[in-house]
Formats: sequence, C-alpha cells, structure tokens
Amino acid sequence: MGKQESKQGDTFSYYQLRYQKMVQGYHPNSMKLASFKGGYVGKRHTWIRKHFSSIVFTVALIGFLFLLDSLMSCIFEPSVVQSNSMHKKLSSDMMVPLKFGEHGGKSAVQMYDRLASMASSALVEVCNAVAVASLLNATLVIPRFLFSNVWKDPSQFGDIYQEDYFMKTLKDEVNIITDADISKEATPTKYIEKVLPILSNNGVVHFLGYGNRLGFDPLPSELQRLRCKCNYHALKFVPKIQETGSLFIRRIRKYDGPRNKLDKQLLGNFITGSRLRGPDMDREPLKYIALHMRFEVDMVAYSLCEFGGGQVEKTELQAYREAHFPLLVQRLKQSKAVSAEELRRSGRCPLTPEEAALVLAALGFTSETYIYLAGSQIYGGKSRMQPLTNLYPKVITKEDLLSPTELAPFKNFSSQLAALDLIACATADVFAITDSGSQLSSLVSGFRTYYGGAHAPTLRPSKKRLAEILSKNQTIIWKDFEAKVTKMVSGAQSVRLRGWGRSIYRQPRCPECMCMFQ
Repeated sequence: MGKQESKQGDTFSYYQLRYQKMVQGYHPNSMKLASFKGGYVGKRHTWIRKHFSSIVFTVALIGFLFLLDSLMSCIFEPSVVQSNSMHKKLSSDMMVPLKFGEHGGKSAVQMYDRLASMASSALVEVCNAVAVASLLNATLVIPRFLFSNVWKDPSQFGDIYQEDYFMKTLKDEVNIITDADISKEATPTKYIEKVLPILSNNGVVHFLGYGNRLGFDPLPSELQRLRCKCNYHALKFVPKIQETGSLFIRRIRKYDGPRNKLDKQLLGNFITGSRLRGPDMDREPLKYIALHMRFEVDMVAYSLCEFGGGQVEKTELQAYREAHFPLLVQRLKQSKAVSAEELRRSGRCPLTPEEAALVLAALGFTSETYIYLAGSQIYGGKSRMQPLTNLYPKVITKEDLLSPTELAPFKNFSSQLAALDLIACATADVFAITDSGSQLSSLVSGFRTYYGGAHAPTLRPSKKRLAEILSKNQTIIWKDFEAKVTKMVSGAQSVRLRGWGRSIYRQPRCPECMCMFQ
C-alpha cells in the first residue's frame, strides 16, 4: 500500500508541477517579484495611500471600457447570440455586408451559416481537446463527427481541415493519431496488420461500433472456443432482469420451477421461487409459442416493399425514409429502381402479421394457442395486427403479463426490454421467427440449439418460398397450402453443423463450441 500511495503521489506531483509550469509561463517575471517581496512590504501601504485616487480612476476606466465593448458587440454583432455553440462568426466571400436602417442593425445574411457554425464549433472543440491532451500528457485521436439526420452532412475532420498539417504543426506539443476503421467480417490478419501497430505505438486501442467487425472464418480454433465460452457461459443477466423474466415466464406457463437447462441458464435461481397461487397451478405447464415479429416502421420503410396500404402507406413510408434514411434515399436516386413485386419475389420483404398467422395455421396450431409477441411497436398498430388476432386471440406481450409498476424499472431502456423478450423467446416451447437476419432471433436460435437438448424447435419460414406460395393465393386450395408450408418449414428445421463463415452465435454446433463444452 505504501508503494502504491507513493506512486500516486509522484503522479499527482508530476501533473501539479506540469500545471504550475504552464501557468508560470505566462508570468516570466514572477520569480523576480518574489525575490523583492521582503524589501517591498514596508513601503507598500504608504504608496497605496498616496496613489489611491489614481487606482480608483484606473479601475473605473477599465470597467467602462469592458462595458462599452460589450455594448458595441451587441449592437454590431447581434447574430452572436443566435446559438450557444457559435462563439464567433466566420467571415466569408459569400456573406452580404451589413446594412443599417432606421430600426437599428440587421443580422448578417449568410448562405452557409450551418457550415460556419460547424467550423466555429469544431475550432473551439478541437483546440480545447488539444489543450486537455497536453495537460494530461495524453494522445489525441483526430475527432470523428457524428452523422446528423437533421443536417444530413457526412463530412469529417479531413474534409474540412488538413490532417497532416494539423499533426505536423502540433507534433512537439501533443501526440496526435488518426482514427482507423475496420471493415465488417475482417480476418485476424487484418487486425494484426492494421490494429496491432496502433496498439504497440500507443498502448491502447478504442473500438467504436464493434458489431460484426471480426469474421467467423478463417479463425483459430482457440478463438472460436473463446467466443463460444463467452456467449453461452460467461454472459449472465443481472438479477433485476432474471427476476422479472422469471416472473412473467411463470405467469405465461402458470407453473413454477425450471423445465430445462435453458431456464436455469437464463433465469438462475429466480425460477425456483415460491409457487404461484391459483386454481390452475397444479396442472402441467401451459405451452406457448414465441413469435418475433419484425414489422416495425424502420424495418418496413427500409425494405422498400409494399404491404397493401395503398398510396397512404407509400407516402408515409417515403416520408419516414427521407427523415431517417437519407443515405438510402440518395442511393435510390442514383440507381435503377427495383419494383415492389421483384423485392417480394426475391424474399426481401419482412413478413406481415397476417402472413405469420397463415404460416402458423398451416402448421396446425389451433386458435387456442398462446402466442407471446416479441418485438417493438408493430407498424400499423391494431389494424395491422387484426388478421393475426382474429385467428389467434390469445396473443400476449410483456405489457399484458407485467403491471406498470413491475415494468417501470425498464421504461426507456430498450436494451433491457429486449433482454426480457430474449428470455421469453428462448424458454418458449416453440420459437417462430419472421426475419432470420435479426440479431435477437440469431441469439435466441443459438441458445435454443446449445441448451435445448433437441427439444427446442425453431420455425424459420423462407420468405422467398413463402412469397412464391402466396402468389397463388387466388387459386390454391387450403390442403395444398398446408402441404407446401409444412414442407418449407420442415426443410429448415434440422440443426446442422456450422457452415463456413456462419455465425457461431446462431449455429453453435461445431467442434470448437458444443462438442467441447457439452
């Protein structure tokens, strides 16, 4: 402990001395004044009394000048107060000179006020970052501007300022490095070639937005094994999520106690709590299907598909795309349009609640089946859900199973609410997905394969094949529809070994994962 305290004291003394030196740099005569301090004290009070009136006049004059400066700034630069982030307006060849009329000064007319604001803010923020980096003796990373859906400008620091010149000018003051990006599904070699030198030179690497940044193959077996151990053994939900998840699972099943390894892995000891009371609590657990319905407005809008809502739907989704997916809209203007019919034939349209209901009915699930609906707000609301609830009236959500008080700790925390959905889907008797690309669906499928013991089926309808079947909806008889849907789902039902490049989180059956830990 003594050595650690001494080390911390040395570190603090280093930064304190560094700060003192920086401050003293602005007062080169401070040491000289200190040396004369003893001889000067005796005469100081006499001098102050003699020159008191001059001192008062000087202070008043300085105060008046500051007040005058502030007044003139308000008169001649009224645009300064327009934004808290704009400390100083930049002049431009495109600016129109100020004109003054009988009602006082007018604001400067600017054609590029947004860029001027960005440049002003960037100058202030970057220079502040440089000063802080120097103070802390830290390495500064060239800033990366976040994309704004309001301004819709993808510009980065290097699009505005000369990065090399910036780094060269400050090289003796601050160590500055540029940000590096890693492509999706990068191989281990890419990390060794691109990331390792940065880590060696700076001692630290910051990964921002790391999802899918490391490919699944080729990868050394020990790294695959580590991935598997992390996903299926090291990650445990916090007690708050386990307790609430256990509560609504027991309410769905009307049964207490764990049923399989999935329950124990996801819910821990909370699933073995006190028995719930009620007239039906002594019977076998109620079985239910978990349906992950990916039909939120962002999913629907991004797909570019049509869903039977006519011109109102087209206008609404186009407006959403322009507001939330400006890059997609720009790309569409520069590429050849693909028809909604072609998108559906190629299997690129998310399943609607009506299509999901038809699949479940064709597979033989009766109207008495309980369906837990996972996911966010369904686009179209109750009217869009009506074809599903007409066939399956016992559709329930976590909002139906938990009181507002029980849900309150999770309000406004979408990731924690998604964790509750994951628990409900993974522990269901049957899990049905409508979009195989969903991250939640992939994780649930992997957990059910890893811990399900071949008794946790997952239904994966092919959107492309289903679109082909539904294209004959005017002529096909129900018996043929049942047969085709059953064949489609059965073909994707078997659990296979993980294929080359496939996610180990979705398909854990491989030598480095299930064969090693089970």
